[in-house]
Amino acid sequence: MARINDNFQKLPGSYLFSKIAHRVADYKQLNPQSKIIRMGIGDVTLPLCDAVVKAMEHATEEMAHRETFRGYGPEQGYAFLAQTILDNEYATRGVSLETDEIFISDGAKSDTGNIGDILGLDNIVAVTDPVYPVYVDTNVMAGRAGNLLENGHWSNIVYMPVTKDNGFVPELPQKRVDVIYLCFPNNPTGTTLTKAQLKKFVDYARENEALILFDAAYEAFIREKDVPHSIYEIEGAKEVAIEFRSFSKTAGFTGTRCGYTIIPKTVIAYNEKGEKVALNRLWNRRQCTKFNGTPYIVQRAAEAVYSQAGKEQVRAQVDYYMGNAKIICESLQAAGYEVFGGVNGPYVWTKTPENMNSWEFFDYLLKEKNIVATPGVGFGPSGEGYIRFSALGDRDNTIEAMKRLD
Repeated sequence: MARINDNFQKLPGSYLFSKIAHRVADYKQLNPQSKIIRMGIGDVTLPLCDAVVKAMEHATEEMAHRETFRGYGPEQGYAFLAQTILDNEYATRGVSLETDEIFISDGAKSDTGNIGDILGLDNIVAVTDPVYPVYVDTNVMAGRAGNLLENGHWSNIVYMPVTKDNGFVPELPQKRVDVIYLCFPNNPTGTTLTKAQLKKFVDYARENEALILFDAAYEAFIREKDVPHSIYEIEGAKEVAIEFRSFSKTAGFTGTRCGYTIIPKTVIAYNEKGEKVALNRLWNRRQCTKFNGTPYIVQRAAEAVYSQAGKEQVRAQVDYYMGNAKIICESLQAAGYEVFGGVNGPYVWTKTPENMNSWEFFDYLLKEKNIVATPGVGFGPSGEGYIRFSALGDRDNTIEAMKRLD
């Protein structure tokens, strides 16, 4: 008799963004004339920049000739891209890493979800609340989360609230934990940590032999000087932190799919005998078994992000989205809304009006204003009473949406 993984049945009915898509589709079917402006899911809208497209075209042409054709590539990624990333993203910030400490993948979502493969099921996990759903859901699937409680929390997960009351800066876990998920600039709140605030978590991890899983997918949007782009800017982080990065929002690769994970060889965890084990080696083994590598064409495209033309063109796209964020923030504030984020990240976290809950305000925006945003409660109980606007949309649509809310 074939058996399922019963942990999947513990998950709520559907993934947050699937639930939103169904609600929007149902409304659209009944109101086909409505012009819906989508500011919910964090998908980009600008096309790939010219430097990236030209690199893809050249790599595609290479695949058409026997002498330059590429078959299976290294599961860890090609050295040309690994070295380019290290030179441009880390060496420039004084961070020294080796090419075998970087693993090219098809995106940060995959890697943050799959990293649990190399971690024991008895680890106590801590997450921020609100939180990117993938961190929680994949731990539910693995069997680390326990049971869903009436308050929306999972019994075996430790929650670190990120709210207006604490300035959106999470407190250190109140009980000892083994694994800490951090995402900064934060999804969904768009807020950040300073270097001093992040250092407290690195120090905690070193003192408690814990592991930090640091999602830096939005680092390219950072504008303020004291906000770290990489956790490895913090002394000691190379002993306790794994960092995830993505080209999705930075360079418009949401449909092209490319990201990478940094696992320094100095990051360790412990086996059942209490012996130290390098996580770099375990992740390499996992990738070699379960992943055949990111396509050559895509990796050449990612490499082009760091060409002189690529840097200029990608920066222009990021500036465009942050221009949207400014429009959203200023428009909502002028309309009397309380807003957070939107300064170092492409998300604007907005308090719902008139004591509406998150889904009530979602429905109001959809049905009365024909705007789709993301209910804050979908990111965790502490997100109740908020809604997330994405600044990754079209400029004209962003302006039109804000006019509808005026």
